Amino acid sequence: MFARMTFALLIFLPLPSLADAPLVERTEISEGRISVTLSHPDTGWDHYADGWEVFTPDGTSLGRRELAHPHVNEQPFTRSLGNVVVPEGVTELHIRVRCNVDGWADQMFILPLQ
Repeated sequence: MFARMTFALLIFLPLPSLADAPLVERTEISEGRISVTLSHPDTGWDHYADGWEVFTPDGTSLGRRELAHPHVNEQPFTRSLGNVVVPEGVTELHIRVRCNVDGWADQMFILPLQ
């Protein structure tokens, strides 16, 4: 009886909305500046892509770009980060993205370097 009542109550609880993580559409790196084009189903201040970070393959952070507001009507959108110093011998960069609801995405975007 208790289990049935608990189940009946649980079906009425609100569930968290699980949206798609921000998606890296394009990247460009030139003279110490990296530009990342993201898409995300921003809904406003309640849920939006709020940053990205670039790493070397060994996990060293080269910089973080905070996104200070939603981009509901600007999708996809591009933001840049300057003064990115890529260490000698690094052949690829890893970019992770986040949104203000779901946090950091599990997957990293791999940017091969020429």
